[in-house]
Amino acid sequence: MSELEIAVPRPRRWNEPFGEMAEADVDALLRIEPFRSIDANAFPPSLPLRGILLGDTRIGRYQAGDLIVREGDYGHSAFLVLAGTVRVVLERLDAKLLGREEPPRRSWRQAIAQLWSNAKLPEVRASAGANDPANDRVGTRDESGTARVFLQDVPRLLEKTGSVQLGVGEIFGELAALTRTPRTATVIADGRATLLEIRWQGLRDIMRRSPAIREHVEQLYRENSLRVHLRETPLLYDLPDNIIEQVALATEFESYGNFDWYSDFGPNHARDATEQIAAEPLIAEEGDRPTGLLLIRSGFARMSQRHGHGHRTLAYLGKGQVFGFSELIESHATGEGVPWRHSLRAVGYVDVLRIPTEVVRELIIPNCGLWIADCGLRMQDTQQSAIRNPKSEISASDARLLDFLADHRFLNGTQTMLINLDRCTRCDDCVRACAATHDNNPRFIRQGPKHDNLMVANACMHCVDPVCMIGCPTGAIARDANTGTVRINDRTCIGCSTCANSCPYEAIRMVEIREPGGAFLVDEATQQPILKATKCDFCAAQLTGPACQNACPHDALVRVDMANLTGLSQWLGRKAG
Repeated sequence: MSELEIAVPRPRRWNEPFGEMAEADVDALLRIEPFRSIDANAFPPSLPLRGILLGDTRIGRYQAGDLIVREGDYGHSAFLVLAGTVRVVLERLDAKLLGREEPPRRSWRQAIAQLWSNAKLPEVRASAGANDPANDRVGTRDESGTARVFLQDVPRLLEKTGSVQLGVGEIFGELAALTRTPRTATVIADGRATLLEIRWQGLRDIMRRSPAIREHVEQLYRENSLRVHLRETPLLYDLPDNIIEQVALATEFESYGNFDWYSDFGPNHARDATEQIAAEPLIAEEGDRPTGLLLIRSGFARMSQRHGHGHRTLAYLGKGQVFGFSELIESHATGEGVPWRHSLRAVGYVDVLRIPTEVVRELIIPNCGLWIADCGLRMQDTQQSAIRNPKSEISASDARLLDFLADHRFLNGTQTMLINLDRCTRCDDCVRACAATHDNNPRFIRQGPKHDNLMVANACMHCVDPVCMIGCPTGAIARDANTGTVRINDRTCIGCSTCANSCPYEAIRMVEIREPGGAFLVDEATQQPILKATKCDFCAAQLTGPACQNACPHDALVRVDMANLTGLSQWLGRKAG
């Protein structure tokens, strides 16, 4: 070791705990349910139950009207009521009442005037801590350094919407935390309340080692969400309610892969394609007897087929898509066992619903009746969201493109920036247009991984599974409830770099900011520069949409939803022509 090197311990999970839990707080938790019934011996020494409660939980104290979770926000934690009560609002509230406003769009006049009013220096902020105009029924209060949004005149609000009260010992928010899906309801404090908040890492590990907790969470899902998921699956939405009920009772829950896939994504994604596929957790293997109908609940799975000494990717399946129905239909029709014709593997982390084979045969297929062919067609439309026609043979070039997209996990993007290098002249009009619409601060870098003549630029893809949002301590980075874009609230960003470090695609940058006179802003206590996270906001304020795409003079740049690979294939074919 040279004099310029210093040995330090490797960073570990609880170096930065979720809250400030004391040993006495943990002792108190272990005396109440559900923690009192958990077998601490089921946890390994490296991940003790006490350690999870110390490092992955925090206690919050709320006053009447405090907003605990907001419908539409992506959650990273669940809540247990320790004292008092909370109210779950049954109907959707006006976004302005919840402190969320639709982003204003510039008029044509404002868009043109912006070209002359942009700051001359990069990353200028009019005010480091300016607040948005407060709604007259929304405010903030600060308790122990924590700013909370609260609603005023709650009784009158609830008269119009209705609510359900939750008391001591009840859990809420667990489904959004575990599946990275939006909160489905708003929850506010009903008077003074004390809540235990547990982040998803801790909840996940407790569920893995405590069957009772896992069964409780699964039961909550069965009661609150499973039937909705089944009903929204095209294959099943014509089934009678009583059949859906029976299917729901028989459905099995399974998970595959690593929930923290993004933490080791960088070192592993450069592996050989064959090694990459072999390393992915196997959900169903080609040639095996089907054990049921598989529905993707969250995440992505790779559907592949044996090819030579390895596998070739045929498609990838996302939330709501189905695997294995054609084999079960054929088996039912012929009376012979038909094996799975493809393999299914987890890409990152996947939650799967498995409807047992006998349930499919006895309840689903017979009740499709005369609509059996239509059911099959719906399944194909849902399942085969690949870049090829389901009835045609996949080409070698398409197969390699699918492998590239899956291996880099670009399938996660809903607004991925693609550049055709054969058409691009490197004029940088796209970068200049981005800068012009963001106060001379471009929000992407024109570089990134390449496949043949296609480049995926380092620009925010506005992911289906936006892992950048999970660890944000203030909720500054969040998905817009109306547009689905992932945006950063500059006012509440504290510059912690959590989002930038979590993003697997290098699409978020931390920048030093200036005041209008040009001076850099620094922390008065440490004299260190104030940082802010920046990224593509998909030009949410622009009437014309993404400026980068509109400015390209050669039609070489496009923003693509990776779930629509047919459109991508057509775009690439048009470019080749």
